[in-house]
Amino acid sequence: MRKKLLSQLKFTRQILLIAGLTIMIMTGLVALKPATLSAQTIEELRRKIQSHESEIKKLDEEIDRYRKEISQTKEVSASLAQEIKRLEAAKAKLRADIAVTRNKISITDLNIQRLDQGIKTAAEQIEADRDAIKETFRQINEQEQISLPELLAGTETAAALWTGLDRYQSLNRGLETQITRLRQNKKNLEGDKQEKEAEKRQLSTLERQLADQRQITEATQRDKDSLLSATKNQEANYQKLLTDRLKKKRQVEAEIRKAETELQYVLDPTKLPTAGTGVLAWPLAKIKLTQSFGHTNFSKSPAGMVYNGNGHNGIDLSAATGDRVLVAESGVVLGQGDTDQTCRAASYGKWILIGHDNGLATLYAHLSAIKVTEGQRVTRSQLIGYSGNTGYTTGPHLHFSVIVREAVKVGTLQSKVPGCGVYRLPLASYSAYLNPLNYL
Repeated sequence: MRKKLLSQLKFTRQILLIAGLTIMIMTGLVALKPATLSAQTIEELRRKIQSHESEIKKLDEEIDRYRKEISQTKEVSASLAQEIKRLEAAKAKLRADIAVTRNKISITDLNIQRLDQGIKTAAEQIEADRDAIKETFRQINEQEQISLPELLAGTETAAALWTGLDRYQSLNRGLETQITRLRQNKKNLEGDKQEKEAEKRQLSTLERQLADQRQITEATQRDKDSLLSATKNQEANYQKLLTDRLKKKRQVEAEIRKAETELQYVLDPTKLPTAGTGVLAWPLAKIKLTQSFGHTNFSKSPAGMVYNGNGHNGIDLSAATGDRVLVAESGVVLGQGDTDQTCRAASYGKWILIGHDNGLATLYAHLSAIKVTEGQRVTRSQLIGYSGNTGYTTGPHLHFSVIVREAVKVGTLQSKVPGCGVYRLPLASYSAYLNPLNYL
């Protein structure tokens, strides 16, 4: 019996000592470094984040009010005063957009601070636990120098030894729990590091967005100044300006349609994706259709005669100046440009053409800013620009067309319209334009 007991003790002695040190670690007998992130600090960061979130909520409500005001002047402004009012509302909305972005930047900064402190605390805790385990093995090495007779001398009965064995086995299970906790701490640490990197990428995105919003706001102010300069703040001059723009738009549209009529294309439906919801993603976060595809009521109205009887080659979506425009599907930028540079307020204004892998191409027009370059690869729902009021429009919105990719090209036209030169834009046979609603 005594020999068997001695063998059992020899077999389990290292486990016993490791388990004993586990209790020391868990009960604090082995000193751990104090946590650097207090509950008070965490609560303070949370309060700051909540404050910024509350401010964003108020600003979002303010932006919605400006959207409604801008929407009420969606039709061609009947007077110079109404157009100035629309431009002022657009500027106010953009200022609110900037304030929202600033608050989001502050929230992201606070999250990075929180993660930094959490990472530091976790790293210190893990290092302290590692030191404690090293100490465990040092003490094991010391205890191995004690002979079994010396160990037995301190125990009066065999029953007491067996009781100790059961207790030590229980402590060993505690050691396993401690090791599991250390592994989880390490996993959490890695998770915090990854989250921090994601927050840093988000911060860079927000900072670029803030710069974009400032530029668009400045451009909107220039538009207002240009309008007042061109009209000399006189209503009669404004009405003449509207008439001249409409006349020029019809002439330019006729030139474009003539060029597209010369493009021959026979549609082969087998080369196109099957129509259905979700083939393409909506290009805006908030969707409100203001004009459909084809021969709409507007296209048949006097104002819609700019289409020269050909119908509308896409859809129009309600958007305020500065709204984020997202690509409908992954693909390559086939072209981008600005018709206002050579023929102001007569065509698409700032536009982007994307060719997709599924055989379709999409066109985004009347933008206030373009954020992609020709030949660039883009992924579905990636930011490519901001909505606006460039080209010929009846108010800020996004024009969105879907075209058969193999039938569209970026071409140049020498305009004969007075005041216009050579302009560059997408051209396709009218039969190659598809109804976007069949794919969204």
